[in-house]
Amino acid sequence: MNYAANLAMTLPEAVLALGSIILMLVAAWGGQASTRAISWASVAIIAGAGIALIGPASSGGDAFDGLYRADAFATFSKVLIFIAAAISIVLAPRFFERTAGDDLRPEYPVLILLSTCGMAMMVSASDMLTLYVGLELQSLAAYVLASFMRRDTRSAEAGLKYFVLGALASGILLYGISLVYGFSGTTTFDGIADAYTGTRSLGLMFGLVFVFAGIAFKIAAVPFHMWTPDVYEGAPTPVTAFFASAPKVAGVALAVRVAVEAMGPAVEQWRQIVIFAALASIVLGAVAAIGQSNIKRLLAYSSINNVGFALIGLAAGTPEGVAGVLTYMTIYIAMTLGSFLVVLQMRDDDGQPVETVASLAGMSRTRPGLALALAIFMFSLAGIPPLFGFYAKFAVFDAAVAAGLFPLAVVGIVASVIGAYYYLRVVKTMYFDEPAAAFAANDSKVEGGLIVLTAAFVSPLGYLAIPLIGGWAMTAARALF
Repeated sequence: MNYAANLAMTLPEAVLALGSIILMLVAAWGGQASTRAISWASVAIIAGAGIALIGPASSGGDAFDGLYRADAFATFSKVLIFIAAAISIVLAPRFFERTAGDDLRPEYPVLILLSTCGMAMMVSASDMLTLYVGLELQSLAAYVLASFMRRDTRSAEAGLKYFVLGALASGILLYGISLVYGFSGTTTFDGIADAYTGTRSLGLMFGLVFVFAGIAFKIAAVPFHMWTPDVYEGAPTPVTAFFASAPKVAGVALAVRVAVEAMGPAVEQWRQIVIFAALASIVLGAVAAIGQSNIKRLLAYSSINNVGFALIGLAAGTPEGVAGVLTYMTIYIAMTLGSFLVVLQMRDDDGQPVETVASLAGMSRTRPGLALALAIFMFSLAGIPPLFGFYAKFAVFDAAVAAGLFPLAVVGIVASVIGAYYYLRVVKTMYFDEPAAAFAANDSKVEGGLIVLTAAFVSPLGYLAIPLIGGWAMTAARALF
């Protein structure tokens, strides 16, 4: 295949990389005054990367001698990543303007672009080296984003914790990759799959464990979740919304691709790891969230809990299971971004953010529209019918039962009841407690419109999208098998 064809398949990443470099130069020359223009230009670049997915970038096959794979699975994941990244950029200017004065620098949207480029590489990786380079590009930008509010000690602490623990996880992942390479003689996913097909050595099994441990950190799956609550609470809220959405999709998609393509023949070995991580994440995410008084920490444990449900689909190891994972992540993105959009509206009369669950008391009487939206998101995250979040859980449980993992599905369903408690506690606080001080009025039509759109998507109206989402997800899943 010629070089032009290779570049055509990697066009979305090229658009993001070149766009971020150009905007970084503009930021250097334009300074603080260029922030808003660069933010909207970044959204346009992400839109351009999305348009570039049409054509060879969506189904071109392998590029650069097997280092990169353009297929329907990568395309599905990239669409979700691009949407979440664009929304995270749009939310930032107003938040920083009202919260941190001049702390929003033009580098913020550029860092989002670089992180998005890394995530796009991750989901298209067909070689361990591409996987690692994409993951590190995403992570290095994320470390800076977590500590972006330089005068806020919580933000600085979040960035430092994320960096230290992220470096440890990267070391674990790299060690696993080195073991897999040492005992298989290759870094390509196809070659590693061939090695697992033959006589398996103890080194290959250890490599599998370390690789999955490193990926588990990136998706905040138990027992590698310890960084999540502190980082989510300390990072600026638009950054937290970004962490809870786009990197989560990229990490889960990466885990699916590695499990199915690189280690498919060893399904019985990695299934045990995935089942443990799934159940542990569901239970810990549900139990640990019960005592949380900070809404961002509660949503952090909610993200851990939801990753556990997504991993149930991966444990099935079938095309239906992978399609269930993709469907789950699609609905999860809307529920999570909608929840954080509501958190952004939680401000006192001085415009300062309020993050306590107690401050939501009586919001149904002071801000009825906002209370209704948050109630929809909470009920949907809990998986209560007829909201669309119920279908997300149904998709992964159905795939697990079809794959013969009936006990796993039963335990997952029972554990979801525990998680429903703290979601319902938020709704109870809004509708039945005595009103606390009312939040300041929302003067952003963009944020208000996004809340309405996400709430409508996770409402029963979302079921109208099942044929489209389900069909596309199954097409994407079959591309891996």
